[in-house]
Amino acid sequence: MNVGRTARERARAELTREITAIGRRQLGTEGATGLNLRAIARELGMVSSAVYRYFPSRDELLTALIIDAYNAVGEAVEQADAACARDDHAGRWCAVCHAVRDWALAHPHEYALLYGSPVPGYQAPADTIAPATRDTAVYGRIISEAYAAGALAPPDGFPTPPPSFSGDADVVRELMPGLPDDLVARAIAAWTGLFGFVSFEVFGQFTNVIEDRRALFDHQVRTWGRLTGLPEG
Repeated sequence: MNVGRTARERARAELTREITAIGRRQLGTEGATGLNLRAIARELGMVSSAVYRYFPSRDELLTALIIDAYNAVGEAVEQADAACARDDHAGRWCAVCHAVRDWALAHPHEYALLYGSPVPGYQAPADTIAPATRDTAVYGRIISEAYAAGALAPPDGFPTPPPSFSGDADVVRELMPGLPDDLVARAIAAWTGLFGFVSFEVFGQFTNVIEDRRALFDHQVRTWGRLTGLPEG
């Protein structure tokens, strides 16, 4: 019989949440390189050795924040996709693109942690892989299901991928089962285009350049979708 967590387990879970919440705030004020377990301990009114029992190093706290952020954007994308009709592949694509942008604009410091400059000296462990692919897996399903349904009509006139591509991008190919290499390459171009646009917006490169970014984003989403063969919708 499951009697639930003990009081000690609940207290540990709560303190872990408090530590990560403070760490998340530090991202906004100090950046990822400024994460400081001793400063977190001071804010909590604890000795630093107590915090180290939860996160033995800065890198372990950084990993926890990265996993939380990947899961957050992944959940946003999954929910956006689930709200659409399954046969509306173009609508699903538009929904997941907007979910990425909306999440990024609402959580710029966490977005920067995931897609900004690498943190010097930090090596992400394997624990981050599954959370990192949640959003890509949704996109892969949309394109794969559209292809299986005969709903893709990719435009002509685009270069074919290089011969070496057949041996590359195996992880992405696994997320898009059944797609020929040409469509996998187009899908990669669309997905990286999405994050390129969002990064420009989050990191301020559009300031004093593009005013109506939402309208341009809508156009770009449709453009990327057409690149893969999705109807404009």
